[in-house]
Amino acid sequence: MAVKPKVLAVDDEEFNLDIMKQYMSRAGYEVIEAADGLIALQKLEENPDVDVIVLDRMMPNMDGMAFLAHIKASQKFPDVPVIMQTAAAASEQVLQGINAGVYYYLTKPYDDEMLLAILKSALNDARAKKEMKDEVRGQRRMLGLMEQSVFRFRTLEDAKTLAYYIASCFPEPERVVFGLNELLINAVEHGNLGIAYAEKTRLILGGCWLQEVERRLAAPEYCEKAGRLTFNATKDEISVHIKDDGRGFDWNKYLELSPDRATDPHGRGIAASRITSFHSVTYLGAGNEVMCKVYLNPENAQTAPQEG
Repeated sequence: MAVKPKVLAVDDEEFNLDIMKQYMSRAGYEVIEAADGLIALQKLEENPDVDVIVLDRMMPNMDGMAFLAHIKASQKFPDVPVIMQTAAAASEQVLQGINAGVYYYLTKPYDDEMLLAILKSALNDARAKKEMKDEVRGQRRMLGLMEQSVFRFRTLEDAKTLAYYIASCFPEPERVVFGLNELLINAVEHGNLGIAYAEKTRLILGGCWLQEVERRLAAPEYCEKAGRLTFNATKDEISVHIKDDGRGFDWNKYLELSPDRATDPHGRGIAASRITSFHSVTYLGAGNEVMCKVYLNPENAQTAPQEG
């Protein structure tokens, strides 16, 4: 029997907890309930295998922001994805949550479909990060000797395999792999296949994003399109240049985690790559090329600008 994903739902309103539990239990999740941040910390210690946390912001005893600060500073739970549900939808409040580590937002009131879509996205991202970290740990060996290579990729599977391989050439592969995978996926779906941001949102909410990607990969107008990754390593830096056959896009607005997109089930990959995976991420030309760098000299890494 498959193990149910485990969700910690934190809300001081009993009615809200009951509704969330109904939605999530019906969708196949095991739900643990907590009425405030202090109780949630205890529940988390008792259930260290929690996969996702759905967190209310305004609560007595310990509110959502204080609870978030505790788990992000811990050794056990910093990578557990947090979905913050709140009626406080002002941009500055959403940005405060993003800066504290919230990648997923639900603004009250919301329906069950939006909750389950965001929950699924959070769970998929968490599983992907763990899988990537586990995979690259086993692939390092001789790859650190590679100085230059060029690779061609077309599919999402190509992107994932290439991300594992190239990340293993970096000093901290677990840090690089997720951001690299996100940029390679962008090159496939947004670049070569022309799936726009709003269209991807609709496809994810409709549960058919992957099917549409596969359909376009097989379509005659897309089958010749491919991406290319060029890897270079010197004594001072490691760089990856990714180019796709698309028309490019307006990349500027995706370089930061934005309150305007906090409730979307995707759209965090470029910003996450820039913030957590590389010292420098620079888009070139129309946006169908991106250069990512990790500086091997600590002084260069500290003074490197985060370019756009």
